[in-house]
Amino acid sequence: MTDIVIATINARYVHAAVGLRYLKANMGALFGATEIVEFVLGVRPIDMVEAILKRAPRIVGLGVYIWNIEEMTKVVALLQRVAPEVIVVLGGPEVSYETDQQEIIGNADYVITGWGDISFAKLCTALIVGKNPAEKIIAGEQPPLDQIKLPYRLYTDEDVAKRFIYVEASRGCPFKCEFCLSALDKTAWPFDVDEVLVQLDDLYRRGARHFRFVDRTFNLKIATSIKILEFFLARLDEKLFVHFEVIPDHLPDALKAVIQKFPPERLQFEIGIQTWNPQVQTLISRRQDNDKSAANIAWLRRESNAHLHVDLIVGLPGEDIESFGEGFDRLVALNPHDIQVGILKRLRGTPIDRHTQAYKMRYNPAPPYNILVTDCIDFATMQRLSRFARYWELVANSGRFARTVPVLLGDAPFKRFLTFADWLFQKTGKTHEIALERLFDLLFECLTNVFEEPADKITNVLYADYEAGGARGKLSFMPERKPKAARERVLSVNPS
Repeated sequence: MTDIVIATINARYVHAAVGLRYLKANMGALFGATEIVEFVLGVRPIDMVEAILKRAPRIVGLGVYIWNIEEMTKVVALLQRVAPEVIVVLGGPEVSYETDQQEIIGNADYVITGWGDISFAKLCTALIVGKNPAEKIIAGEQPPLDQIKLPYRLYTDEDVAKRFIYVEASRGCPFKCEFCLSALDKTAWPFDVDEVLVQLDDLYRRGARHFRFVDRTFNLKIATSIKILEFFLARLDEKLFVHFEVIPDHLPDALKAVIQKFPPERLQFEIGIQTWNPQVQTLISRRQDNDKSAANIAWLRRESNAHLHVDLIVGLPGEDIESFGEGFDRLVALNPHDIQVGILKRLRGTPIDRHTQAYKMRYNPAPPYNILVTDCIDFATMQRLSRFARYWELVANSGRFARTVPVLLGDAPFKRFLTFADWLFQKTGKTHEIALERLFDLLFECLTNVFEEPADKITNVLYADYEAGGARGKLSFMPERKPKAARERVLSVNPS
């Protein structure tokens, strides 16, 4: 019998919910009565409710995040209507703050804010025997990490074969960047690395090859970082892929030496620069040595095979378009593989809210709560920058235009790509659903007509990118080419 269903909605199927697995791993005597159910965005809320209720649960625990809050709000409302006897418990970052302002919380029975690993099991134990707590909002208990059972054995064979395996060697973060929920942490807390590696070895033996560490600061403790990297070095094969989020200005020689041992396509680093502007960094409580960060990115790009995914944020308080553009150009010059241009979001509970009045910051009231206006960037410009971010993902980060992008960026990357983004939106009115062949044609048109690049040069680089992606069709700007036999007949008639 399933007394308890714990469920969430993932953004994509490949994103297995490690949070649900933590909850089940720590259910104690209720472990066998607890079932994990995962959905994906796009499934109708009414169908999710039907799938949950088929298990006839007494308690439903739901993981609520910024990407699923709208759908989860509908799921909870439906559960209340069709199964009011079922106790609904909410958890997750989206419902851990501003609890008096959310419709979804009004329709739920209980909310656990913050850490739920131990608190959810305690609540369910009380509810099962009829000892219902009087308080609806329950502050999650943060136990020592050695009291939390690791969940990695709960990844199924299907997870191992088809999904990203999310793992962590630590929780929390010692830094106080105000746009991030980790700013509320007092420090970072490490798990027992040996116990983590025992479970990762079990996953590896079962066939897991795609590991994504969710630690905010993987390279905070270098001895631990090296131990984990050496664990994977000892298990290298043609399928292994490991992802880490690293601090940009902390890359000592001992760590560099281990990183250099990895071959291509095995190691990915997500590096948060966010802004290069020292005044903005100070304003948002971000400590970062920009020169060291730049030197480390340059070293990684030059001396290692790691894939570098580097983040910048649009719309931080005190940063105007000129400052962002200068930072973007500085990052382009370092040549990371991907630049993630993100639009600032006001995550519930983050200290960034303290700047709202002083910097006239206005956010979208609906998820994902993206910034719309600041005192430095008006709404029309913010829309332009949002399209810039989307088109950058479509063109530069897609990997389909490796030869074309350098030509497009020229010697003024931000200025030229913003010009392209403005032109592309004016031409199409779209930021999505642009067919690949159409995008090639549009790039040709913009590069030759707007930037006045030679048509022959652009034809060659675009078609080289087109063929490199495996395509063999004809693009509209390609000159007509006669078949070889026809050309030979023409030559035989007119040999001159």
